[in-house]
Amino acid sequence: MYCFVVHLDTPVDLLSVVIAILALGIGAQVLAKRLQVPSVLFLIGIGVVVGPEGFGFVTIETFGDGLSTVVGVSVAIIIFDGAFHLRREKLEQAPQAVVRLMTIGAALTFVGTALAVRFFLGTEWDVAFLIGALLIATGPTVITPLLEVLTLREHVGTALEAEGIFNDVTAAVLAIVIFEVLVVGDSPELIPPAFLQRLAAGIGIGIVVALVVRTILVHATTPAGNAPQLARLVTLVGALVAFGLAESVFSETGVAAAATAGFVLGNVDLPHREEILQFNRDLTLVVLSFVFISLAALIDFDSLLGLGIGGIAVVVAVTLFIRPILMAVSATDRQFSRDERLFLSFVGPRGIIPASVATLFAIELEAAGQFEAAQTLAGTVFLVIFITVVLQAGFARQIAEYFQVIPMRTIIVGGGRVGRSLATRLENRGENVVLIDEDPTVVENLRRDGYTAHEGDGTDDETLREAGIEDAKIAVATTADDDTNLLVCQLARTKYDVETVVARVNTPGNVDAFETLDVRAIDVSSATAWSLDNQIERPALAQWMTQIGEGHDAQEISVTASDLGGSTIAELDAEIPDGCIVAVIAREGETYVPSAETVLEEGDKVTFLGREDAVKAAVRRFHPHD
Repeated sequence: MYCFVVHLDTPVDLLSVVIAILALGIGAQVLAKRLQVPSVLFLIGIGVVVGPEGFGFVTIETFGDGLSTVVGVSVAIIIFDGAFHLRREKLEQAPQAVVRLMTIGAALTFVGTALAVRFFLGTEWDVAFLIGALLIATGPTVITPLLEVLTLREHVGTALEAEGIFNDVTAAVLAIVIFEVLVVGDSPELIPPAFLQRLAAGIGIGIVVALVVRTILVHATTPAGNAPQLARLVTLVGALVAFGLAESVFSETGVAAAATAGFVLGNVDLPHREEILQFNRDLTLVVLSFVFISLAALIDFDSLLGLGIGGIAVVVAVTLFIRPILMAVSATDRQFSRDERLFLSFVGPRGIIPASVATLFAIELEAAGQFEAAQTLAGTVFLVIFITVVLQAGFARQIAEYFQVIPMRTIIVGGGRVGRSLATRLENRGENVVLIDEDPTVVENLRRDGYTAHEGDGTDDETLREAGIEDAKIAVATTADDDTNLLVCQLARTKYDVETVVARVNTPGNVDAFETLDVRAIDVSSATAWSLDNQIERPALAQWMTQIGEGHDAQEISVTASDLGGSTIAELDAEIPDGCIVAVIAREGETYVPSAETVLEEGDKVTFLGREDAVKAAVRRFHPHD
């Protein structure tokens, strides 16, 4: 019999338990940030230590009947926050992959996992399909912490993020429908219509609540000083109301409502958006820590071991066979390289949704006298969660490095106005930027504003290595001191062999010293004079260049799409988006404006000019991978 309960000789005060879990959770978050590993690795470890398998400080009896409510509210907040961050522009980075992951990918995981459970564990089909439904989910509870410490190319991160949000909804709704067949005895023929009915109810409630929240935020009259605070609170209440209303209609549809409300609000104009984003993220960090430790504390290793070799076989099937197959048929967009597909194949950790729902289902199955089904359900789900969190989330960085899917860094030494402005432009183009400054106040301000910043001397080897210069393709020195900039450039060029080294030169007479190192030197006074001259002689062009990133863009890339090489510009007309032109081509040291008959070769440097969205689309088509 699967049993979550371990009795303590003396009751533990609930308040003390909650405070301890929160303190340990926040400590785990700080440690994860420091070590640049996903926080869920520490959270699940802490849960095991404080749970019945460790000190017995936390058991299912600790929370009593309130556990399901606490977990439900926490999941609503986490799902809402993840969906709120999932902007439409992100989904456009990999639209086909996202749709396939939500449909074909979810179906493959569902059926494949059920077959594996049936074959290796010999369970009844209804239990096998229930486990298959739960393990569709990856979820923002594990993907968000992973993406916070691991920089991936935008389309790769989007695929993981969207899969986590949308398939969590599918898993929760499908699982409850199958569970009712298992426990209540409904006909299996009712599963498809019941699934669609619950999904539609959750989505509908989420949309209505989102529209009401937006109306309140846009039209409500509030004192200016209190407006940001009220916006944060109204949004939070909206997430909880969506979840609660949906749950009152159909159980386990609250996830669909919270996700829908978050996605809708995240993609409409809202006042105080940044304040809402930051508040949601801070709140998510707290509830994620609490709920992950609480549920991890319920892991029963005797039940996991009781699954025997069959349980391990299920994990192997899910992680090494089913997921690679679903990625092979889902991530087929041109911009996904083979290595990116492999990375996605081996990183699919499961999170809170399957853990929380499996816990509640196991308890109800035990109450109904189905002890073997409860043990198999909870044991299998927790085994997959535990192993995928430890191995796939815990070693995600190493997996990414092995498959070389982490975008090369741009190191900027100097976090002043020039460095910050440059970092903003580069990050808006999807670059992985790291700033270095030795002033702790500057570094603190940069981090507060969302930049990745390291405190230290940019001329020091250890500081440069910690910032990741060994993986950098570009190094830029932007300090106000030419000696510092020269030393930074010398180290980047001669010791770390950085491909592109650029420097701000404050004194014109020092330009030659930089150029002898093959450094692209930008003389501040000459650059300023050139800009002023453009404003006088070429004002329209100057204004256009100054406002790059505000609706239009210019980007230079290397052509890496092998199917485009050997074609003329005229033949490639259909591949170049409307609102965008090929302005310049560079090849073997020569740069020229192409004609319709110019043949484009793989490896050519191409500069695109035009509308920002069109340029981004052209870059994705002509430069799908490094």
